[in-house]
Amino acid sequence: MKFVTAIIKPFKLDEVREALSGLGVSGITVTEVKGFGRQKGHTELYRGAEYVVDFLPKVKIEIAIKTELLEQAIEAISKAAQTGKIGDGKIFVWDLEQVVRIRTGEAGDAAI
Repeated sequence: MKFVTAIIKPFKLDEVREALSGLGVSGITVTEVKGFGRQKGHTELYRGAEYVVDFLPKVKIEIAIKTELLEQAIEAISKAAQTGKIGDGKIFVWDLEQVVRIRTGEAGDAAI
């Protein structure tokens, strides 16, 4: 099993969700986050004054998936979230040792 975290632009969330649903991913966790990468934020103009926005709004998606779906999930997220502009985001993958569904006590792949 794998645990995938993707940081993407907020307006791409619906496209990514649909792409993952098409693969049969049954559940995702979404968190609104702020951060910056290489772009280091940007400068905006408000009422004639210029100010720096250090942390940009992003969305963090977390999914637990079977190892067999990993490459398809990465490809689906990448295609759905890509705009071709700086700040499209990143995908992180970890090994997932154990999953337990609290309601039923199911463990492993059955709990996903």
